[in-house]
Amino acid sequence: MSDGSQLPNGGLPPLPRIDRQRRLPSLIWLVPVLAAAIGLSLVIDAWRSAGPQIAIRFQTAEGLEVGKTLVKYRNVTVGHVTAIAVSGDHDGVVVTAELAKNADYLATADTLFWVARPRIGVGWVSGLDTLVSGAFIGAETGDSTARRLKFTGLEIPPALTHGLRGIRVTLESDDLGSVAPGAPVYLKRFPVGRVIDRQLAPGGHGVRVLVFIDAPNDRFVTRSTRFWNASGLDVTLGANGLKLKTESLASVLAGGIAFDNAPEVLDRQLPGDGATFTLFPDEATAMAPPDGEPHYVRMRFPRSLRGLSIGAPVEFLGINIGSVLSIDLGYEPQTQAFPVIVAARVFPRRMGRAYEALLEHGVASSDDGMARLVGQLVARGLRAQPRPANLLTGQLYIALDFLPAAAPVRFDAAARPLEIPAVSGSIEELQARLASVVQKLDRLPLDSIAGHLDEDLMGLHATLDGVNSDLIPPAVTALKRADGTLQSVERVLDDGAPWRRSVEQTVDETRRTLESVRSLADYLGRHPEALIRGRQAARAPAPPPPPPAEVAR
Repeated sequence: MSDGSQLPNGGLPPLPRIDRQRRLPSLIWLVPVLAAAIGLSLVIDAWRSAGPQIAIRFQTAEGLEVGKTLVKYRNVTVGHVTAIAVSGDHDGVVVTAELAKNADYLATADTLFWVARPRIGVGWVSGLDTLVSGAFIGAETGDSTARRLKFTGLEIPPALTHGLRGIRVTLESDDLGSVAPGAPVYLKRFPVGRVIDRQLAPGGHGVRVLVFIDAPNDRFVTRSTRFWNASGLDVTLGANGLKLKTESLASVLAGGIAFDNAPEVLDRQLPGDGATFTLFPDEATAMAPPDGEPHYVRMRFPRSLRGLSIGAPVEFLGINIGSVLSIDLGYEPQTQAFPVIVAARVFPRRMGRAYEALLEHGVASSDDGMARLVGQLVARGLRAQPRPANLLTGQLYIALDFLPAAAPVRFDAAARPLEIPAVSGSIEELQARLASVVQKLDRLPLDSIAGHLDEDLMGLHATLDGVNSDLIPPAVTALKRADGTLQSVERVLDDGAPWRRSVEQTVDETRRTLESVRSLADYLGRHPEALIRGRQAARAPAPPPPPPAEVAR
């Protein structure tokens, strides 16, 4: 069959020609390549920006979550928690945190970590923002450059932040009272600092309180500064009435410390950071002059001292110079008596100018000199006597006073401690006198006195009966007559009586006569010649001059 067309190559179709062209890879492969490049860049960036990984030990992981809890330094995020595990000793938890590269300064030996939670105290509140954002780990760095990656976290935030200007002061006291961390420190009732720590002294004998005074008020702390416990209320009952003193409500509830400079000390040198001072129990004790070196004395009382307690004051002529240290019971075989032996510590410097005068004369400059002085005072009648400090409570104190009527005693100047002779208390003497008075009353013939007194009362009763029957009725009659007489006089002096009108007319005439006499006297004073010539008739007054004529215009 022929279609009329001719094909080349004897009617065979031409052979196909294959063109070999260069083909590009598919664009789909760019996606994983780009992803791998981005991932590699992120890994490199994370490696370059990654900071140190630290481990912090806490007592509990309350409020902490992996991947959510942040690490903040001065409220700036510097890391996050990556793991939480129980510690190997099962006494706490270990929190692993990864810090940022630029937070490498936190991996030092003196860095502090703590969990920031809401905390409420007396006069302060912290961590309220964590109620919304959740707990976070706070950090505070120091000055150390030593590298460290394992830390023990604090259970409470530190009281001070790094770089805060001020001065640290250590206060030593026998008792802490109610002072707590965070308690305010006052200067003239103005808050200038706070308590940052408290701890027992080595050996447990006393306490140490660490106080921080903020700048610029730290310049007021000198070598003459006295600190005292301002906690609670200071109630004083004296001659001026009841006085109540406190620093603030916060010091009443959480305690507080106050300080001021002693007026008699002139040392205004500034102490260094960490200086140690004494914490006195109250302001009066703190501002008192220094006690100086103590001396120990002993007293032997023949009778009971119920009401005397350890710490009771020892006064010399009304001045507190010491306190009672111990109360013991002795025994004397010769008399088979049981005296009460009281040991006391006295501070002669509290005698003030008297002690300075004694030092100038060399009397109290040594123990032997003090013994000679006490011997001379005993020879003049110095005795120790228990006296009531409070009549309501029955408390006693020891009074060193001169009793001229005291019997002479032998004083041993070589005894140590010195023993001051003692006498019975004033209360016992009063009781003895009352007993003597009661005995004298018992010896009185009270029955006979009562009989005579009964007879005298009966006679007085009869006399009063006679007065009632004989004197009182006539007196009542006389009073009635006097009342009638007074009524008659009142009627005579009535306003409508005729004699009253006559008296009024007489008084008017007398007044007119006096006016005439006064007028005559005035005329004679102006015209004395009237006594000779007589009174002349009054001249008619001259007519007034005519008005001037009107000037013609």
